[in-house]
Amino acid sequence: MPFFKAISVAVICSSNMNRSMEAHAYLSKEGFNVKSFGTGDKVKLPGNAPDRPNIYDFDTTYEEIYNDLLNKDKQYYTQNGLLHMLDRNRRIKLKPERFQESKDKFDILITCEERVYDQVIESMESKVQKDNRPAHLINIDIQDNHEEATVGSFLICELVTVLSKSDDLDNDIDELLHEFESKLDKSMLHTVLFY
Repeated sequence: MPFFKAISVAVICSSNMNRSMEAHAYLSKEGFNVKSFGTGDKVKLPGNAPDRPNIYDFDTTYEEIYNDLLNKDKQYYTQNGLLHMLDRNRRIKLKPERFQESKDKFDILITCEERVYDQVIESMESKVQKDNRPAHLINIDIQDNHEEATVGSFLICELVTVLSKSDDLDNDIDELLHEFESKLDKSMLHTVLFY
């Protein structure tokens, strides 16, 4: 296993279902200290009609959601990949977690869409700063579908690998992100927040 500086990483999407969990699984497999979160008020999954999503509280376990969809329409939710995704999720952790309720502290926060990036900033800025510890918030836009989540998890892992090799992340990060953006031809957002 390659050596990485022990940085802590949070991957965050809206419902802690697809993009953040795919990246969580991949980073974990690669040996990183990682957790994943959502920022939405509820966990939302596509239903069998566009105007009928499946909506759950963040306290609902992946197992319970899996069984609920299995009972509603096994063939449909197998075909669209949701049961497979939930099966993966329940092997990683018990239930979706909301970032705004987490007491954990991370060196790097990675969001998968700009709206989530803004919600993380809002959440962090509303808390009382205690130890002035910096956290680098980075957004990489990843479409919320299975294929893009898989590709996105590789990108996120590559980025975290690059950042973990820095001896002075606070000084090096702008240059490292610029190089990464140039290589990817994808623009990213970055800001520093404090705990």
